[in-house]
Amino acid sequence: MTRHPDPAREAAICDFLKACGWRGAARADLAGDASTRRYERLTLDGRPAVLMDWPAGPDAPPAADEGDDAKHAYSAIAHLAEDVRPFVAVDNYLTGLGLTAPDIIASDLDRGFLLLEDLGDNVLGGILDRGMGPEGETLDDIYRASIELLVRLQAEGAPESLPVGDGSAHELPHFDDGLLRAELDVPLDWYFPVVLGREASAAQREEFHAIWSGLWPLMQAGPRALCLRDFHSPNILWLSGQKGLKRVGLIDFQDAFLGSRAYDVVSFLQDARKTVPAEREEVMLDFYVACAKDTLPGFDEEAFRAAYAVFGAERGLRLIGLWPRLLKRDGKPHYMAHMPRTKSYLRRNLAHPALGDLKRWIDANLPLDD
Repeated sequence: MTRHPDPAREAAICDFLKACGWRGAARADLAGDASTRRYERLTLDGRPAVLMDWPAGPDAPPAADEGDDAKHAYSAIAHLAEDVRPFVAVDNYLTGLGLTAPDIIASDLDRGFLLLEDLGDNVLGGILDRGMGPEGETLDDIYRASIELLVRLQAEGAPESLPVGDGSAHELPHFDDGLLRAELDVPLDWYFPVVLGREASAAQREEFHAIWSGLWPLMQAGPRALCLRDFHSPNILWLSGQKGLKRVGLIDFQDAFLGSRAYDVVSFLQDARKTVPAEREEVMLDFYVACAKDTLPGFDEEAFRAAYAVFGAERGLRLIGLWPRLLKRDGKPHYMAHMPRTKSYLRRNLAHPALGDLKRWIDANLPLDD
């Protein structure tokens, strides 16, 4: 049986499971993510469930040795959830729309425990590796359903506040300038010294940020939407036994914010972990545009495609800095395997006319040669 390494936390887990009728369940660790959360798969009398174990605190500190104040400061700038309440609020919102997110079987919000419906193991990443869904669904079928889900979600607009269910509310953060600047510093702080072997100069930093100040209006264009933030292969499950949009299972949405409709579309069609060929990206982007024109009043295709390229470039730059940070600071070299894919996506985005100044700066200062 799985046990938490902290005896006090293990005792709290046992108390929680006893209180919600799951005492004696078989427990096995589930692969987690780069966060303070832990997951266990439970089985009791043939019934499966997932335990989310999330003690309150900053979820993604900038470095392990920078202290609690620095961790909270970064978490605040990046708008990262620091306890289970945002997950509960967004989960309830999604299921209320008829979408598939885990049902919350039991909760202890103060101690950070959730007992969740187990949505299974058919993660999109594995499906992409196999080339088809568990019932023979084509990848195009799965991509289209996922895009239709995004359009459905975007049609609901941008809720500023979501009820948690305990009388409190979760105020949705916005994709703002502070978050943008923090993300833009990642390639400057890590790609330059680790990959290029030199520090970014003050002049390079100033010009880089000035270019992004000019791009900011494109990132702010159009109506706001609820962005799930990490809508890509590790966080999407395919449920063949369901119908319509309910076939697309959603997890890991606690850091959702309000931002551009382009944000989640880029996350999905320029997946950081699995290669999306340029041909499939183009076809599915056209499919999104067609769905959006039919569903979203006043949809502006030109503005959306510009925002898509800009967010794609911003995402690509952040990731080419993140991979060497994980290598150098965190001792996780396997993430560098994603670098060629990330650079390929970045080159695709830089072809958009709106990114001419950024492309010239990258060509001169941050060469993307493999």
